[in-house]
Amino acid sequence: MAHPEYIRKKAIQLRVEKKLTIDEIAERLSVSRTTAFYWVGRIKIPETAKQSEKRRKASLANSERARLKRERAYQQGVDEFDDLAKDETFRDFVCMYLGEGSKRCRNTVCIANSDPTVIALGSRWIRRLGKNKIRYSVQYHADQDLHELQEFWSGIVGVLPEDINLQRKSNSNQLTGRTWRSAHGVLSVSMGDTQLRARLEAWMDRIRSEWK
Repeated sequence: MAHPEYIRKKAIQLRVEKKLTIDEIAERLSVSRTTAFYWVGRIKIPETAKQSEKRRKASLANSERARLKRERAYQQGVDEFDDLAKDETFRDFVCMYLGEGSKRCRNTVCIANSDPTVIALGSRWIRRLGKNKIRYSVQYHADQDLHELQEFWSGIVGVLPEDINLQRKSNSNQLTGRTWRSAHGVLSVSMGDTQLRARLEAWMDRIRSEWK
């Protein structure tokens, strides 16, 4: 539907002078949001104090919801520790994560190691405990056989070779006189799972308390 030119000009005026949003212009002029966006979408306007406050409150509300979810997951970890620990390898996994696991991000569980036994244990428990997709990535040196690395690690963690991502080491070919290296590279096993990471924090705290 074609609109009179004066309506388009009015939309531009409302955008520039009144700092109205796309939705407000569409409502004011009784046109579709798509039409209003076509007319004035490229005209950027600064947020009003009201809009900034609304955005700030929304951000705080989201942060609070996320915090409460983490707290509930942490309490779940506290409550379930003893049952999980009936499998002795669970405690091994938590101790291993204390020493080898990544603790930088509260949204991700990740271990990296060159020992296939360590990786097998970690991968098994992360798969069992988490609900999201696991990502596997092997760090390698330039002179290593990439297909062989994928075949090796896929057999350890039980996935297809093509599921093992390849990541060349940043110092590859720069370690002159190197006498030892990881024969099969270093495999990282990671899962983006905020709830699992919070539960894991509770399990690690439990182990720490027993060591005191």
